[in-house]
Amino acid sequence: MFTRQTIQGLCLALMGMLWLVVGRAMGAELVVAKDGSGQFRTVQQAIDAAPAQSGRPVVIRIRRGTYREKLVVPASKTHLTLRGEDRDHTILTFDDHSGKGAINTYTSYSVLVEGADFTAENLTFQNTAGRTAGQAVALHVAADRCTFRNCRILGDQDTLFLATGHTRQYFRHCFIEGTTDFIFGSSTAVFDHCTIRSKKNSHITAAATPPDQAYGFVFRHCRLTADTTLATNVSLGRPWQPHAHVAYLHTYMGRHIRSSGWDNWKKPESEKTARYAEYRSTGPGATPTQRVVWARQLPAREARRYTLRHLFAGTPTWHPARR
Repeated sequence: MFTRQTIQGLCLALMGMLWLVVGRAMGAELVVAKDGSGQFRTVQQAIDAAPAQSGRPVVIRIRRGTYREKLVVPASKTHLTLRGEDRDHTILTFDDHSGKGAINTYTSYSVLVEGADFTAENLTFQNTAGRTAGQAVALHVAADRCTFRNCRILGDQDTLFLATGHTRQYFRHCFIEGTTDFIFGSSTAVFDHCTIRSKKNSHITAAATPPDQAYGFVFRHCRLTADTTLATNVSLGRPWQPHAHVAYLHTYMGRHIRSSGWDNWKKPESEKTARYAEYRSTGPGATPTQRVVWARQLPAREARRYTLRHLFAGTPTWHPARR
């Protein structure tokens, strides 16, 4: 006798197979809408129905609405694109946090991406656990070659977890906010023309770059802003692991950025190995002569190497389209 869950699973599998055979040939997209006007009412249903191991883009269009789901894009769902109708009004949200039952930092995500060649556009990723909840990840990325365009990533502590070493992610025209170490992890990630907003006195990054990985978090032409009431003394980063790499190039820094720039996380030994750098910072928080002595101001010839092609060098080659 089939259970309700078994029947639902079979229906989703059948729908995915039908879309793969017919819809792809017609250039169709999977559509999610809370009001039932699409093929699916939840985002996870659409992800589950998408073909596995696709070598071509699979687009899931998400109509306006707040989707309260703990979402997983599994490793089998490659080349998946989630495209929201409106960045500020297409919201993927949940409220798990470390210490809630058996949940920890790694499992507190609202959205987990494990499928390679993932793209998100015009979406909000959010964790609403709140400021007193501790670690509460909005977006956890563990896959290689992931692109985020015109997205908001909202939370408090540990908002954006770029978890896996030797993976590559690209963020363009995104808004990212949080409190403590709210951009953290081991990947190589480039942030182009993004706004990074601190919500209280703490640290923007906590990189755990592997020692054999050339680059960690690179911010290019970004803006560092703050809640000016609660965030008046914020560091550019502190090393989660000894060989942390973070660089800010042509980035505007508000007056909330502390003059010394960086923090050693009470681990003076990390000052010998952490790789922290800036190039032509601007704004009231740009005080190169007052930075800690173990951080660097890049020479022009070295700054010129911070191109996408060079930063994302690896196998397979990857150069995310700039749109």
